[in-house]
Amino acid sequence: MGGDFAPASEVAGAVDALRQRRNEFEVILVGREREIHAQLQRHDTEGLSYSVVNADEVITMDDPPTAALKQKKNSSLAVGMQLHKDGKAEAFASVGNTGAVLSASTLILGRVKGVSRPTIAAFFPSEEGVCLVVDAGTNVDCRARHLYEFAVMGSLYAKKIFKYENPKVGLLNVGEEKKKGTEVVQEAYGLLERSHLNFIGNVEGRDILKGKAQVVVCDGFVGNVVLKFGESVPSFLKSKLKQYASGSIIRKLLIGAARGSLRASLRGMDYEEFGGIPVLGVNGVSIIGHGSSSPKAIKNMIFKAAEVAQSHLNTYIEEEMAMELKPIAPATPAEEGSS
Repeated sequence: MGGDFAPASEVAGAVDALRQRRNEFEVILVGREREIHAQLQRHDTEGLSYSVVNADEVITMDDPPTAALKQKKNSSLAVGMQLHKDGKAEAFASVGNTGAVLSASTLILGRVKGVSRPTIAAFFPSEEGVCLVVDAGTNVDCRARHLYEFAVMGSLYAKKIFKYENPKVGLLNVGEEKKKGTEVVQEAYGLLERSHLNFIGNVEGRDILKGKAQVVVCDGFVGNVVLKFGESVPSFLKSKLKQYASGSIIRKLLIGAARGSLRASLRGMDYEEFGGIPVLGVNGVSIIGHGSSSPKAIKNMIFKAAEVAQSHLNTYIEEEMAMELKPIAPATPAEEGSS
């Protein structure tokens, strides 16, 4: 029941997902039963595997996240997450209040053993494929240990979901040199250097779209700024192209002829293609979508939820967190001099 177009987009997206991948999974629609059934009547649902669970209350975008969960225990968010907790669903997805989904993911599902702070990751297209930026806004203030955990979880996600054999991990910084950045970032560099990850050192903002690393680690303050900036790029480019085309008939024809190619090239920056972003580090599969998600975005979010559920990602995260960091070797005189 969350999102700008609920429950119309959710129902349409679920129906599209079930049609496209018939018999691969079942979708449980949680919310106000009458409204959901009214939307279902608009679609041909014969032979599709779905069920409806009633939940009368709705957590709005304006509700304070944690308080709303306590006050609205019969909300679609709380009931749906509890179904996942109880094993009646193998994944949960929502385009509702992001803070409330994060709170419910942590409070109801709990954390994976060894994870001190769950996080969310954002997907960016790059010259070399997909780049995962983590944290994308959950944890504004972080310690070095948290950044290390984000790197572990992001690396495993890139490996298990995006099929990178040995994903490169970069630490987002203001320069490539080891001693750059805040004390927290420098300490995190040391932890990542001693880890079992394929750590390539510091990377800069320009390296995200270049694909220098498949996983880029930062705190949530920086990550959310990067994410929101990235989301503005497609509309900015479309605006500039439209402005260019308005200059003359010839320009308009040129842009018109290239429209298909331009649309295809920008597809990788469209959030609808990725559907939603995962909450990493919780004892379950929780996917958060954009509040204005279309049926296409909902469909892809459902696909993402099913894919993560089938990957058994949390088992790998727990195993990796149990591994001890290697003792750091003392710097040689030459290294001390160069720093």
